[in-house]
Amino acid sequence: MQPILPAWLITRWLLVLVLLAGVYFLRGFLVPVLAAFIICLASWPMYWRLWHRVGRRNALSATLALLVVLLVLIIPLSMALTFAVKEASSFIGWALAANRHGVQVPTWITDLPIMGEWVAEHWRTYLGEPHALGELVEAVSGEHLGNIYRMLLSATGNVFQLLLTVLFMLIVLFFMYKDGMRIVGQLDIVGERLLPERWQRFSRMVPATINSTVTGMGLIALGEGVVLGLAYWIAGVPSPVLLGAVTGFMALIPGGAPLSFTLVSLYLIGSGDLVAGVGLFIWGTVELFIVDKTLRPRLVGGPVKLPFLPTFFGLVGGVQTMGLVGLFIGPVLMALLVAIWREWTLPAGAGQDAVSVPLIK
Repeated sequence: MQPILPAWLITRWLLVLVLLAGVYFLRGFLVPVLAAFIICLASWPMYWRLWHRVGRRNALSATLALLVVLLVLIIPLSMALTFAVKEASSFIGWALAANRHGVQVPTWITDLPIMGEWVAEHWRTYLGEPHALGELVEAVSGEHLGNIYRMLLSATGNVFQLLLTVLFMLIVLFFMYKDGMRIVGQLDIVGERLLPERWQRFSRMVPATINSTVTGMGLIALGEGVVLGLAYWIAGVPSPVLLGAVTGFMALIPGGAPLSFTLVSLYLIGSGDLVAGVGLFIWGTVELFIVDKTLRPRLVGGPVKLPFLPTFFGLVGGVQTMGLVGLFIGPVLMALLVAIWREWTLPAGAGQDAVSVPLIK
C-alpha cells in the first residue's frame, strides 16, 4: 500500500517543526543573538584584517575584536544612555508638575518669529490648564502620564536584565568572530541545497545590506547625535544629552536631523540668545552639508537604498518590539525584506554579478 504522503515531505515538515520549536524555546535570546549577528557582519571587514595581522589565530583575534566593540561601542553608548535617561526622568517630572498645576506661556515662546503666537495658543490649550496635558497624552498614546513615568522608572531600574542581555550578546559575538568562517561554510552548504540558483546572490547581498544599513545609517546617526549634542551643550541648551540622543534617533529618518537642530535653534532665539541660536543653526547646516557630501556617499552604499517608509516602520517597529536594540535591528530587517523582495522579482538567471561583495573579505 502506497503512503498518503511521501517520506521526503514528512521529513521536511518535521524539520520545520523542530526549527520552530527551537525558535520558540530560545526566543528569550533572540534579541542578543540578532544584535551580535548584525554587529559581526557590520564589523567583519575590519575583523578580517585583524585576523590576518595576528597570524590567523581565531581565539586571539576574536578576543581583541570583542574588546574593541566593548570600548568603542558598548561603554560609550551605556554612558550616554544613562545621562539621557536621567534627563528624560527630570523632563517627565516637570511634565507631571505642569499637568497638575498648569504652566503659563514662557515669554520666549511668544517671541518666536513667525510661529510664536501659534505655539503660544497651543501651549495655553494643552499646558496652561491643569490636567490638559494628561488628557492629550492619554488621547495620543492610550496611557496616563503617570503610567509612562512609572514605566520609565521600571525600565531604568531593570539594570540587571539589561546587563544580562549585553553579556549574552558579547558571548555570542565572540563565538561568531571565532567560528565565523566555519559558520559561513555551513550556511553556504545549506543555502545551495535550498536555493541552488539564487543562494550566491543572497549570501553576498545580506552582508552588503547590513553593512550599508548599520555602518552607514547607524554610524552617521550616532556621529550626528554626538556632534550636535556637544553643540547643544556649548550653546547652553537644557538637557543636551537627551536632545543629542533624540537628534541621533531622528537622523535615522531622512530630514530628521535638520528638523531637530532647527527647533533647538528657534528655542535659543526665542529665549533671547540670538547669537547662540544663529550659531547653532549655521553649525548644524554646515555639519549636515559636509556629512551629506562626503561621508554619506561613502558609508551608505550597498545593493539596497532603503526608502523613507521602510526606514520609519523599521525604527518604530524595532523599538516597540525589541527596545533600544531594535533601533538598529528594525531597519536592518526592513532592508533585508526590501532586498529579498527585489531579488525575487528578478528572473532566476538575471543579475548574477549584481552584488559582488564577499561575505568574509
